[in-house]
Amino acid sequence: MSEKQETTQVGDMEEKVSTPIEDIVEKEEGVDVEENTAPVDPLVEALAEIDELKDKLLRQHAEMENVRKRTQREVADARKFAVEKFAIALLDVVDNLERAVETEAGNEDAMRNGIELTLEAWHKVAIKFEMERIDAVGQMFDPHQHEALSKMPSDEADGTVINQHVAGYNLHGRLIRPAKVLVSSGPA
Repeated sequence: MSEKQETTQVGDMEEKVSTPIEDIVEKEEGVDVEENTAPVDPLVEALAEIDELKDKLLRQHAEMENVRKRTQREVADARKFAVEKFAIALLDVVDNLERAVETEAGNEDAMRNGIELTLEAWHKVAIKFEMERIDAVGQMFDPHQHEALSKMPSDEADGTVINQHVAGYNLHGRLIRPAKVLVSSGPA
């Protein structure tokens, strides 16, 4: 083979090899290569993601605001109606008081009976709602449970409660009213 023939054959080969790969792929698969490799603008992509995140944030903010408002309503209702059961239970006490007041003059036994029923109803309500009466007479004065109205000499030891004007009460273990008491200052 001569040099000229070799160059021509090599040149033909180069022509065949120099055909772009995209043309071959297009012919064989019928796929447009430029569509598959079209670049996505990163700015457009970032803006779309920002819009999506803004939407999510706004929806979450609105949901949290709704939860806050609903919670405020529920707390307000709980405060308004917290004593509802207690108030209903006290209605029996009021009914007994009204019956005692309606008794005829001169019928002290009926009046006393009505007052005893009222007191009994009150004790049932107190037990039901875990309200504990503080009876302080004979105990040592406790400033956390008692309110001293005055101090006076007596045969009892100094600091002993000798009289109670008003009973105190604890509700679920918390003092809601101290017992108002007279305290001994010791023997005179």
